[in-house]
Amino acid sequence: MKYLKLGVSLYLPCTRHDLLALANGERHAEARSLIFCTEDAVRDDELERSIRNLAAVLPMLAPRPTLRFIRVRGPEVLRRALALPGIERIDGFVLPKITRPKLRSYLDLLEGMPPFELMPTIETIDAFDPAEMIALRSLLCEPAVRPRILSLRIGGNDLLALLGVRRSPERTIYQTALGPLVAQLAGYFRPHGFNLTAPVFEGLRHPEVLASEVDLDLAHGLFGKTAVHPEQINVIEAMYSVSSEDLEMAQRIVAAEGPAVFRMHDTMCEKATHATWARIILERAQIYGVRGRDPA
Repeated sequence: MKYLKLGVSLYLPCTRHDLLALANGERHAEARSLIFCTEDAVRDDELERSIRNLAAVLPMLAPRPTLRFIRVRGPEVLRRALALPGIERIDGFVLPKITRPKLRSYLDLLEGMPPFELMPTIETIDAFDPAEMIALRSLLCEPAVRPRILSLRIGGNDLLALLGVRRSPERTIYQTALGPLVAQLAGYFRPHGFNLTAPVFEGLRHPEVLASEVDLDLAHGLFGKTAVHPEQINVIEAMYSVSSEDLEMAQRIVAAEGPAVFRMHDTMCEKATHATWARIILERAQIYGVRGRDPA
């Protein structure tokens, strides 16, 4: 469950003059994953400068526990990125606006390359087609593809743009037309072992709405979220910590000597159906801590 280490991701446009300092944790060191962006965060006329900046930064990346990815603009930018000195210092790539043909193009470029991890982003009109999502899942499940997939990402803003709307910062994504779609995507991919990261929350003035949205992300089985500003990190990670009651129930569920079914904290616990949840809770507790305690 390496995806649990993604935590909050910060997108960093590759045009930033301080890209190296950010990448090496000299600022915003609390971010658990960074995504160097050459796509929507970069204007068309700035693409070449962003690639030159990335080329200068990669050889100077210091070893850190932070997960670092490049969000490529398309297959051609992936081809160029793979040829850059120092590319082996990143963990993998975010593949935007994924479709089955585009994913095939990316996979062809990665054949024979180091085992970079991939995060394809579901954010095209295909997301609204159940048959296309099932076909995409079949491709992702192929033996040569599945080991590379760290997580799938849900591109909320692009999907909302297809509907011609922008959500209010006073509403969670689940209070928009995308709410049912997020639930469907969870149903298509989560039972097959694919994590999905949750759509970004754009509002900075309503941390209580952000916290409510993260709670609903977790209720849908989604883990990992992009922050639009570092001040969102603590709000999100506070929700990723676990309650002491959940931790106690999870510990007893996985205990070999425990009963098959038992009552704890006025909740029915069943080993057969709650074991996966329990393992996730135990790992989240190790990474993000227990509410009221410091993380490990």
